[in-house]
Amino acid sequence: MIDTSQIPAVEITLWSLVGFSVATWLLIFIKGWQFGQLGRQNKRFSKQFWGAANLREAASSVEDQQGSLQRLAALGFKALSEPSHGEDLEHSWDRQERLERYLRQQIQKEYRTLESGLTLLASIGSTAPFVGLFGTVWGIINAMTDIGRLGSATIDVVAGPIGEALIATGIGIAVAVPAVLAYNFFVRRLKLISADLDDFASDFLNLAQRSGFRLPQPAAQADNKVVGLARSPREVTA
Repeated sequence: MIDTSQIPAVEITLWSLVGFSVATWLLIFIKGWQFGQLGRQNKRFSKQFWGAANLREAASSVEDQQGSLQRLAALGFKALSEPSHGEDLEHSWDRQERLERYLRQQIQKEYRTLESGLTLLASIGSTAPFVGLFGTVWGIINAMTDIGRLGSATIDVVAGPIGEALIATGIGIAVAVPAVLAYNFFVRRLKLISADLDDFASDFLNLAQRSGFRLPQPAAQADNKVVGLARSPREVTA
C-alpha cells in the first residue's frame, strides 16, 4: 500500500499556487501598463488627427504619433496612396476594397495583440480554486492515514495535515480572486478599445469616400495645376 504521507502533494500544490500568483500579478502589471499607455497614445492621436484640415495634413501628422489608432490610420493612408490596380493579386484591389481590407486586418491584429495573456488569466482564475481543493483533499487523506496508523484522532495527529489542507484552500481562493477580477477588467477595456477602432475605421472610410479614396493634393501642386490650366494656347506656344 502506498504511504500518501510520503508524497509531498500539498507542498507541490502550494508552490504551484505561488507560481500562479506570480504569473497573475505579472500579467496584471504588464496588461495594465499596456492598456494605460495605449489609452494615452490614442487620445493624443485623436486630438491631432481630428484637428487636421484634411486627410493630406492628417497623413503628414501621424508619423510622429503612436498607438493602435495611429497604426490603423497609417495603413489607411497607405491604401489610399497605392495605385488602384497592380500586376499581382495583392495589389489587384481598387482603393476602396484595399482600404476596407487593410482596416479590417489591422483591427483584428490589434485585437489579438491586446488579447494576449488574457487567456492565461482566465485559466488561472478558473483552475486555482480546484488546485487548492486538490491540496485540501490530499491533506485530509494524510490526516486519515495518520489516524489509521496511530489509532488515535487527537489534535496532535490531525492538526498538521488539516492545517496544510486549509492553507491550500485559502491560497487557491486568494490566487483566483485577483485573476478573475483582472480578467473581467481587461476584457471590458478590450471591448472599449475595439469599439473605438471600429468607429475610427468607419469614420476613416467616410472621409476617404469624400475625397474619392485619394489623398488630397498639396496646395502648391493644386495651385500649379490651376495656373497651367488657366494659360491660353498662345501663351503655351510662346
